Amino acid sequence: MSIRHGRFFCSIQQVQPSMNSKLTLRVLPHELAICRMDPQSPIPEWVQKSPFFSITRTETELSIVSEPGYQPVNSQSDRGWNAIAAVGPLDFGLTGILSSLATTLAAVEIPIFVISTFDTDILLVKMEQLSAACQTLKTSGHTIVP
Repeated sequence: MSIRHGRFFCSIQQVQPSMNSKLTLRVLPHELAICRMDPQSPIPEWVQKSPFFSITRTETELSIVSEPGYQPVNSQSDRGWNAIAAVGPLDFGLTGILSSLATTLAAVEIPIFVISTFDTDILLVKMEQLSAACQTLKTSGHTIVP
């Protein structure tokens, strides 16, 4: 299966996680937005006011995921995302976790944005596709908990 992200294509092979059971997932209660800023921008103070945030800086951008109400109105952002988190902590030795989730959702054409933390992996899906994403993940054997 090939997945396109922007200008890049990635060919992936479906791999099951190296564990005996499927994942337990939880939908987080926040609407989120993904904000892009100049790579040299300082980390803005408003970020820490959001109950959920993730910050990534590369040489080409500063990306901030947070609740949209905390981001400046004129910022370059994509709003309307919900998060589905793998209940962790997940062992670093596990393989195929993201692949299992991503290929399941890619098969039904649900795009994702991924955040990984020390303890878990979090998939962002557009709000209007959240129900379909959860149903697809349940059908593939994963458990969604409140």
